[in-house]
Amino acid sequence: KVKPKSCTSYLKIHQRFHTGERPYECDQCGKTFTIANDLKRHQRIHTGERPYDCDQCGNAFTLASELKIHQRIHTGERPYECSQCGNAFTSAGNLKRHQRIHTGERPYECNQCGKAFTAAEGPYSCDQCGRTFTTTSGLKIHQRIHPGERAYGCDQCGNTFTTTSGLKIHQRIHTGERPYECDQCGKTFTTTSGLKIHQRIHTGERPYECDRCGKTFTQRNVLEAHQRIHTGERPYECDQCGKTFTRASDLKRHQRIHTGERPYECDHCGNAFPTAVNLKIHQRIHTGERPYECDQCGNAFTTASYLKIHQRIHTGERPYECDQCGKSFTEMKGLKYHQYVHSGQRPYYCDQCGKFYTTANHLKIHQRTHTGERPYQCRFCDRSFITGSKCTKHEHHRCESSTSGPKCPSASDDKKKHSVCEPAAPTSDKSIRLKNLQIRLHRIQM
Repeated sequence: KVKPKSCTSYLKIHQRFHTGERPYECDQCGKTFTIANDLKRHQRIHTGERPYDCDQCGNAFTLASELKIHQRIHTGERPYECSQCGNAFTSAGNLKRHQRIHTGERPYECNQCGKAFTAAEGPYSCDQCGRTFTTTSGLKIHQRIHPGERAYGCDQCGNTFTTTSGLKIHQRIHTGERPYECDQCGKTFTTTSGLKIHQRIHTGERPYECDRCGKTFTQRNVLEAHQRIHTGERPYECDQCGKTFTRASDLKRHQRIHTGERPYECDHCGNAFPTAVNLKIHQRIHTGERPYECDQCGNAFTTASYLKIHQRIHTGERPYECDQCGKSFTEMKGLKYHQYVHSGQRPYYCDQCGKFYTTANHLKIHQRTHTGERPYQCRFCDRSFITGSKCTKHEHHRCESSTSGPKCPSASDDKKKHSVCEPAAPTSDKSIRLKNLQIRLHRIQM
């Protein structure tokens, strides 16, 4: 009996696995394949063809299977679950890599030193630093990082770049050009990649998945930094104090402690800050914005972290525990200061009188005895105080005005009406609210 043609062709293709025959060759890179379809899909790398479009975010893919995996970002589907720890993944490949954590399998071994890895690296290696790449062009561009290979210079600031495109993008800093605009919110960007990453805020796309814990990210570099939590790697070290970091940007921000650099200035009051985020939070003092509200009591906060710490009042959570006495705290700072009780350490030193203190806040309050600063003023008389608590205590009892001001109200009346010290005779309700915000943030930051 003669077999159908389709059966004989499948058999023929299968037999190529045994014979090693790969009759279909790419005319651009020479790579060979056992079937014509594999060659066709491969050639899309060279042509840039991406025929499979996501109907939710517009991202395009070379393979239908890649599109299917991508769409799980939108649907939330994670069909591949680890039987040992329950973590779930969008693809079988990510699950397989994750399971090597449990099995200890490291199938990729270096033939020079014998070191083994859980995943394969690129075949093209830099002979100066050892970094690997999947393409020769990627390696070539990378090698320009090493001395003598940054051929493209900016004529305005002298910065040099490894590619003409890198120089062109950089020059937009000087020209102010931001040609890529988000069609949903109008925000503009200097690069298409910046726009693409931003648009994931609107689409919810998080295409980079950790193969160890399943957490997803909008950017590859954020995923890489996250993975260092699992490996313990902290490759960026401060050359002044030795502290290490998982990201170069974290190191750069840290180094401003040593240099004193505070490049972000408030245009309302002139205060300067080491990071843009610090400035943004500070500006909420002026605007009165408190975007993070507690859903249990309605208290609002300037940052998500302050809200999170506050919510522990309701939940009773005290996650930071002293390993010497068992006392627990709602925030790391409280534990750190408490541990000075056991160690006897008093790391904050007054350079005027030589006294030592356990917290920066206590030192700051003490230094006001030298400077004469008394930033908290009674609302009902001319007296001012070094700390807000002393001012509030003063207001909660009857006091005589120091000049012509009225007597302060009784403790019971004052407690009903007021909670913190404010300037005497405020001009409006708005100024009272603004001062309240300033005092609260001042206390938090001390």
